Amino acid sequence: MLVRSPSRWLPLLLLITLVPATGCGKKPPPRKTIAQLLTEARAAKTPEAQARALIRVARRQLKSGDKAGAGKTLTEARGLIKPDADPAVAGQRLVEIADLHAKAESRSAAREAVKQGVDMAGRVTDPISKIRILTDAAAVYGVKTGGLADAKSAREVLDTATTAAEGVEERFKVQAFAAIAVSLAKIGLATEATDLASRLEEMALGQDDPRAKAEALAAAANVRAHGGDAAKTAELLAAAEKAAQDIKTPENKAYGLMAVAGAFLANGDAGAASRLLKDADVEAAKVPDPEAQKNAIEKVRLMMADAERKK
Repeated sequence: MLVRSPSRWLPLLLLITLVPATGCGKKPPPRKTIAQLLTEARAAKTPEAQARALIRVARRQLKSGDKAGAGKTLTEARGLIKPDADPAVAGQRLVEIADLHAKAESRSAAREAVKQGVDMAGRVTDPISKIRILTDAAAVYGVKTGGLADAKSAREVLDTATTAAEGVEERFKVQAFAAIAVSLAKIGLATEATDLASRLEEMALGQDDPRAKAEALAAAANVRAHGGDAAKTAELLAAAEKAAQDIKTPENKAYGLMAVAGAFLANGDAGAASRLLKDADVEAAKVPDPEAQKNAIEKVRLMMADAERKK
């Protein structure tokens, strides 16, 4: 047998050792600058798409500590939302803008945007869309850290949401009251939140729709987590996750999984939330309607980023 000298192979071995294992030495593309992202956002095809993209840029500015820059970007985004826009879409965007203004400590701008969002909600014909806008707005008003700490306005908006929830079809009541329960917990109305959580647990037992069941159980778990009831929270989370995994349609499954992930985050389990959000991201990408797909993916990705920050 011919035995070759190791010295003959040394240059090749050194070369193999020195070449990085990731993509034959290729570096990932550089992260886009804020200026580049702003240019791309302004080039979007519609004002709604421009506003949505600008809100994403503002989130990044805020995350980097540039509150003034985020405020300017949010003001620009708000200017693109016209009074005759689709109120269901525009109302949600305005509340998102208000939430970020509040986090950037631009209280006056936040108050103006959230009021405009609530006014838009008054024109929304779909009760569930209306209630989601109102409950998100109530959180902006009522949350003490990163919100406006305005309990009176939060209470008024939640009363409007509750009135709307009482009037929805029976099959949609779970979704409606789940959103209200989570908002109550966020703004610190613990007794009312707990009472509603108990009602949701009862409602979940009679649900045939797995999304409604998942959202009811997730909302109840979210409230119990805020109240510190660890055993009940764990029980509800397990049942909510099972219900969410049973959902068949991609859009409903994505939102069901997001609801459960939100409950896990409220319980301080960012790892479990991330696991569910990966599944939700896959489902969101399967949504057939392009606009609905964009909205679902955007919401999943925001929750994923939040979960990563909390790990």
